[in-house]
Amino acid sequence: MNAANPLLEIPQYGQSVWMDNLSRNLIVSGELRQLISTRGICGITSNPAIFEKAIAGNAIYDADIVAGAKAGLSVTQIYESLAFKDIQDACDIFRPIYDSSQGVDGYVSLEVPPDLARDTEGTVREAQRYFAAINRPNVMIKIPGTPEGLAAVEQVIAAGINVNVTLLFSVQSYVDTAWAYIRGLEARVAQGEPVDRIASVASFFLSRIDTKVDKLLEGIGTEAAKALLGKVAIANAKVAYERFQEILQDPRWQALAAKGAKVQRLLWASTSTKNPQYSDVMYVEELVGANTVNTLPPETIEACADHCHISDHLRSGFDQAEAVLAQLAALGIDLDQVMAELLEEGIQKFIDPFTALMRSLSDKVAQLTPA
Repeated sequence: MNAANPLLEIPQYGQSVWMDNLSRNLIVSGELRQLISTRGICGITSNPAIFEKAIAGNAIYDADIVAGAKAGLSVTQIYESLAFKDIQDACDIFRPIYDSSQGVDGYVSLEVPPDLARDTEGTVREAQRYFAAINRPNVMIKIPGTPEGLAAVEQVIAAGINVNVTLLFSVQSYVDTAWAYIRGLEARVAQGEPVDRIASVASFFLSRIDTKVDKLLEGIGTEAAKALLGKVAIANAKVAYERFQEILQDPRWQALAAKGAKVQRLLWASTSTKNPQYSDVMYVEELVGANTVNTLPPETIEACADHCHISDHLRSGFDQAEAVLAQLAALGIDLDQVMAELLEEGIQKFIDPFTALMRSLSDKVAQLTPA
């Protein structure tokens, strides 16, 4: 069976495959259950762009939209009623995986409103509200990895809420995320609270980095620059994984692990290859390794099921990865600046579809419930 589907080999190396897509059609049609059994999917993530695509123009939500409008709900409340139901239903489908893995897998992620990316107090408030409203042990609340977001992550973890920290681009942002998780767990221990049922992932983005850096490299145009095309995102991820391994050896983490704390796994995000000249599974094959998650859009899931070659690439090549980043700096490309720009662009890429979704929901309410 595994020989026929490379995706099913990935768990042998300690990596979980989650899907970066969610819609009511996927749940109601039975396709999600089928993907769990045939593709080994053991978690799912959503974001404002995914919900905008799922809800806008999809008649499957119309009855609930009408019911919400007749009940006097605001457009935001209608959105939440739709999204929360999808998340709850997906959580219920993944619950057996959550139970059998002792809370390692089986999670469904929902993001706080994206316009809160720079608002610590607002993020904490909404994360707590979302977690309580969804009322499932296997929901993860997504929080952007901005400085303000990480301050919220620490508080939310301390409150016992699972967190998916998203929009991580730089190695330093990942390290800061890991320590926010650790401090949150330490706060729970100090309060006499258990830490063994809390989970978190650090979502480290890939293809967006290559898209942006490749343009800069093409602008330089030298042979040295061309040699780095398509290599920076994976190198950056490998360096982050090296830092992850170091943090696992830190006495502060070891003390928490002794109390049953779960490792905050690195999650590879933005894993669809944007450049058609590159392999469509490069962000899968090169980053298989222990204590990680790869969250794949549907087309990458099918590409990998068809032609991935799976082996443990992640534990090797750290020196080469460091060298790639050093060569980039030698060419005059400031990776920190690139990452800062990507973070701002990433926030906007979630705000824009969320705004569009609210607008389309408002239009649909007017269309379905004429005065």
